[in-house]
Amino acid sequence: MRVRPAAHLVNAAYISKYTRAVQLMKQLPATDPRNFMQQANVHCAYCNAAYEQVGFKTEIQVHASWLFFPWHRLYLYFYERILGSLIGDPFFALPFWNWDAPDGMRMPSMYTANPTTSSIFDRLRDARHQPPKLMDLNFNGTDLNLPDSQLIQNNLSTVQVVSNSTAQLFLGMPYRAGNRPDPGAGSIERVPHNTVHDWIGDPTSRFRENMGNFYSAARDPIFFAHHANVDRMWSIWSEFGRTYTDPDWLNASFLFYDENRNLVRATVRDALTISQLRYSYQGVPILWTSARPTSKRPKGSRASNDLKKKALKAADAFPRSLNNGLIRVIVKRTVINKSRTKKEKEEQPEVLVIEGIELDAGETVKFDVLVNDDDESTMPDKSEFAGSFVNVSHRHAGMEGEMKIKTSLRLGITDLLEDLGVEDDDELVVTIVPRIGTQNVIIGEVKIEPPS
Repeated sequence: MRVRPAAHLVNAAYISKYTRAVQLMKQLPATDPRNFMQQANVHCAYCNAAYEQVGFKTEIQVHASWLFFPWHRLYLYFYERILGSLIGDPFFALPFWNWDAPDGMRMPSMYTANPTTSSIFDRLRDARHQPPKLMDLNFNGTDLNLPDSQLIQNNLSTVQVVSNSTAQLFLGMPYRAGNRPDPGAGSIERVPHNTVHDWIGDPTSRFRENMGNFYSAARDPIFFAHHANVDRMWSIWSEFGRTYTDPDWLNASFLFYDENRNLVRATVRDALTISQLRYSYQGVPILWTSARPTSKRPKGSRASNDLKKKALKAADAFPRSLNNGLIRVIVKRTVINKSRTKKEKEEQPEVLVIEGIELDAGETVKFDVLVNDDDESTMPDKSEFAGSFVNVSHRHAGMEGEMKIKTSLRLGITDLLEDLGVEDDDELVVTIVPRIGTQNVIIGEVKIEPPS
């Protein structure tokens, strides 16, 4: 059993071992599938239209769907085994970037030390975000210069969604053979997974390399620490006993090279629990479970008449471009019996759905979604903040034209309605606030799905 340590807690001996392993990986022949760039290109191959699905004229894409978590878990698993074999240590485990805890909300210092000699330093990172800069898990493309205490609270509130999601909301939408990619990402993939990528990527490079673009992201060793924590989020969420049981998900398979240069096929079924893969995570305090957002107004305050006057009826509003600024719309909902048990609410939540999101996948895109709120600066620590849509750029030198995709955003709002005290309201005002790269974004529909 391998134990993955928190990156900000490791000692000098671990750092020496880890940097040695990465150095040896970088020194392997370029034709060796275990070589550092070859391993980095595995990520590119599965997310940048390198391959089509067998029997279908449509690309393979492991992001923005239910394949996101299991594919990345297996990717890290084989990468970790390669590193361990290169230093002769079968117990070697990757570090995880503990960005969900206040002490870990900075770029781990071992990734920024000794820039001229360290194998895990990468020059293509945002120079503004080097330690001791506190990270922003809801990054909007610009630094808001908030007090650290406020930023920490925002970050904890952002992660809090882990413990209260169905399989569809957490893992992402189904993606079956023959389907077009990008049916819809799960909660952690959108934020903070995507926002951390954008926070690190170098804004001065052509395509925001390395972490800020999927084709190059795995060239930065910090990618694997980031994804180890994303994987840890899945492990924590799985403790609630929720998951997909659909055979199309369980039997989906991927190809990787192992530490012996063998080509291996692994399925989602092989990666359902970390104990199956013989690793665990160092125990660290989890503070975000008590970071439930609070309402800005007295509980039970409905959307004001002034706010409703600013809003369009949903039937009249779409499709609509975000090019002209925010979209505010009145959305009808079916009033649900608010005496439902906590278990019923968790298993059958109300869901705010934004369908038909059209965008250029080559652009970094972010917009926020608010409910019954007329202040577009609202942050994740407030109940009116429903969530965000974030797209990390897929563009590279060989794909410079427009890369149109259509996807969706699904946000659980049961807790939000309870916190606002508006469970008896038959309509809500939903505001979509553009943040970055939304000039060519089209919104197809906004609706609320009642519990199934």
